[in-house]
Amino acid sequence: MFGLLFFILFTPGVSEFLCMSPDLEMSYTFCDSTAHAFMFNLTPCSMMDKSVWKAALTWIPRSDVTFLKVVFNVWYNGARALHWKERLCSGIDDEYSVCGKLKGETVATNFDIKGARMKFPK
Repeated sequence: MFGLLFFILFTPGVSEFLCMSPDLEMSYTFCDSTAHAFMFNLTPCSMMDKSVWKAALTWIPRSDVTFLKVVFNVWYNGARALHWKERLCSGIDDEYSVCGKLKGETVATNFDIKGARMKFPK
């Protein structure tokens, strides 16, 4: 089974399960154990024969968003197959609309995730 762990921010905290299909399990983790007003949805919840996915994100940050880092890990058969880190907000000339949002201000966006899917042995 293909496992996908979606980590957000800096270091692991409490995980929340998002979806599961025969080829995909997805969850996210914030860096602390405090409850977050956060929702991420990926449609379809599958990697089979897909190269475009619809994503929806809703988040109410608990502090001003000056710095934001996303860490994306893909696990396959218990081994990490992909580790990707990206700083979305650095505090200077940021290109993403989430950057600069104020504490309590709702972030709500829909976007496509496009790309060739990774090939894994059966």
